[in-house]
Amino acid sequence: MSNKKLTILGIVAIVMVILAGVQMRLSDTHPSATLSGPTYLIQGLDTNKIASIVLGKGDEQIILTRSGNRFVVANKDDYPAKTTEINGVIAACLDIKTAEFITDNPANHADLGVTEAEADHIVKLFGSDGNPIIGLLMSPPDPDKNGSYVRLISSNDVYLTLGRSWPASFSDIDFIDTLLLNVNRDKIKSVTVTYPDESYNLSKSDTGVIELTNIPEGKKLREAVSDPVFNAVENLTFDDVTKDASDLKFESTYISRLDDSTVYTLSVAEKDGKTYVKCQAEFTDHTIVTKDEEVESEEELKKKEAILLARDSARSFNEKHTGWIYQIPGYKADNITKKSEDLLEDKVEENAGEQTEDSGRDD
Repeated sequence: MSNKKLTILGIVAIVMVILAGVQMRLSDTHPSATLSGPTYLIQGLDTNKIASIVLGKGDEQIILTRSGNRFVVANKDDYPAKTTEINGVIAACLDIKTAEFITDNPANHADLGVTEAEADHIVKLFGSDGNPIIGLLMSPPDPDKNGSYVRLISSNDVYLTLGRSWPASFSDIDFIDTLLLNVNRDKIKSVTVTYPDESYNLSKSDTGVIELTNIPEGKKLREAVSDPVFNAVENLTFDDVTKDASDLKFESTYISRLDDSTVYTLSVAEKDGKTYVKCQAEFTDHTIVTKDEEVESEEELKKKEAILLARDSARSFNEKHTGWIYQIPGYKADNITKKSEDLLEDKVEENAGEQTEDSGRDD
């Protein structure tokens, strides 16, 4: 090969090196997302390595930590978090797509709403060693564009998102399943309410009418009041939860007995205008369920299955709720704390009007 050809090849090699360097510099300044269209902000995240999630900042900060195969809400005494809400947050992070590269100048971060002080949403994911895996800051929606500004905490690069979608969970309680009990009213057999100075029992007749035992002479049951009391465990939710009951006095109980032999007992405490309950379930049918050697009828098998399911349901209920104190909504609290006098009204004699008319004719 001649010296001339070697010289030409050398020049070509030098030019290729220079072009590669320029391309690398351009790639560092403007991420590939800006060259190839919308792309995901977060890629290659191993969700199994997430040990804790921190949302927001300051007093409104939500801390979710992994406990075994689930997450718990740290600010609520490690009460179990809803898996759907946890998945919703992680999915929202992974679904963020960048539509446009905006800037890598930190001086612009505050104006774009991607600092911790200005961001609308802050998400930080940590590993089991306490070190951050990834974090992001998202601005409020830009009124002039269909999206928000976002950046990874570890980077100065700011992007405009392609659209905006975020879970509507803004407080600790939003990450908790607040349904305490939801018993179909048709399955309730009787209700007993006890206080230190009295107790009363509501039962359901064969025709479905709610009845109060030992009604005083001249009184009758107020159906508009007794029915909500009887059905109080239907769609019973809670507003808050804690483990600390040191300053609460549980002086009354609300007991709901179901037709499948399940009994739910709510121990009730009232303080500062709020009502708190402790919950317990008991399955009172202690029949030993065995499989007979002879062929059993379908009806008999269903009866045995129903017993086993109800027994397991009571056990699971206690495993979930034992040790927890629930603050329930005011309207439900009003139903489970009624006294017997609240359920009664004066009975109007049916012939009272007739007697008055007869008196008028005599005159």
